[in-house]
Amino acid sequence: MVSISANTQSKFKSFFDLSFPKKAWVLLHPFKAVKSLEISKDANRITDSIKKTNLLDGDASGGQVDAFRHAYWMARLHQKIGERAARSLGKAHEKENYLTYKKRKLENGFVPDKISSEMDLYNNNEGLKLISKGSKVSKKGLIYRVINAIKFGNFKIIKKDKKGNFLTCDGRIVSKEELKAKWENNKCLVASNQSIE
Repeated sequence: MVSISANTQSKFKSFFDLSFPKKAWVLLHPFKAVKSLEISKDANRITDSIKKTNLLDGDASGGQVDAFRHAYWMARLHQKIGERAARSLGKAHEKENYLTYKKRKLENGFVPDKISSEMDLYNNNEGLKLISKGSKVSKKGLIYRVINAIKFGNFKIIKKDKKGNFLTCDGRIVSKEELKAKWENNKCLVASNQSIE
C-alpha cells in the first residue's frame, strides 16, 4: 500500500482550493507550480516585512506596498520560471480576483474591482521587465531594484488622501456607496511616486 505524506496531502488539498484559472495554470505548468508556490509565499513574507518599514507608504491595498508585492512576485517568477509562465500566472490571479468580486469576497480587506485589477496587471508587466530568466541578481538586490522603481514612479498606485479615502483623478473622494458591489468605479491610477493628497 502506498502511503501519502501529510505534505503531499496538503498540496493536493491546496490545489483543490484554487480557483479555476489557477487550477488551469497549474495543470499547464505542473513542474513550475511547486516553484511558483514557494516564490509566492516568499513574496508575501517579504512584502509583509516591507510594509512594517518606512521604505514605502505602508499601503498594501492600492498603495506602494501593493505595487511592490506584484512587481517583486513577477520579477522573482520571471527569474526562476520564465516570463511567459510568470505572465500567465499573473493573469490567472487577476481572473481569480474577478471571480472573487462576483462572489463579493474580500481581497486585502476590499472587494476587488476593475481599477485594482488594472493596477495589478500594469505592475505585473513592469515587474517582469526588471530581470531576466536565470539572472544571478540576489533577492536583496531585486528588492531594492523594485523599491527604487516604485520611488521613481515606474509603477501604478490608486490615488488616495491622507485618511485612506479613494480619490477620483480630479481629487474628489469616492464614496463608499459608489464602491459597493461595483466592478467599475471612479478610482484613479497614478504614478507610484505621487504623494498622498
